[in-house]
Amino acid sequence: MHIPGEVKFLVCVDSSDECKAALRFACMRAKNSAGSVCILYVIEPNDIQHFAGVEKVMEREAEEEANRVLESLKKETFNEFSIEIETIISYGVKYTKIVDLINEDKTISILVLGAAPEGKGTNDLINKFSTGLTSSIHIPLTIVPGNLSKDEIEKIT
Repeated sequence: MHIPGEVKFLVCVDSSDECKAALRFACMRAKNSAGSVCILYVIEPNDIQHFAGVEKVMEREAEEEANRVLESLKKETFNEFSIEIETIISYGVKYTKIVDLINEDKTISILVLGAAPEGKGTNDLINKFSTGLTSSIHIPLTIVPGNLSKDEIEKIT
């Protein structure tokens, strides 16, 4: 439940370490500001065309993975910070789904993304938001380096 005037952090997550760092940052900030956290898991379309049966199996597996990741993060978050977080699963292109959610949910105050350490993963999402920030969303973007330790994150929140 969102309280008017409350800061609501949106974190786009998957099972990567950088997403966990971003979530930890958002939870610490929310706890310190009596705010709230919403995590979004986007299941992106598969580029490879398969037979309908194979495609359905892949979709079901992707949804099971999304639910597993969200439940795990929700449990870890509650155990560590004693805060309930909102979880959303969406289907489509990550960038578009994040922009759509921010435009639909006017209670979201800050977008928090985790950056993969140099040489690991991709930072395509961060690049898209940082180059098109003012044209796509009208809230602050916080980028959290994925290699920050728990103590380092605690220090800056």
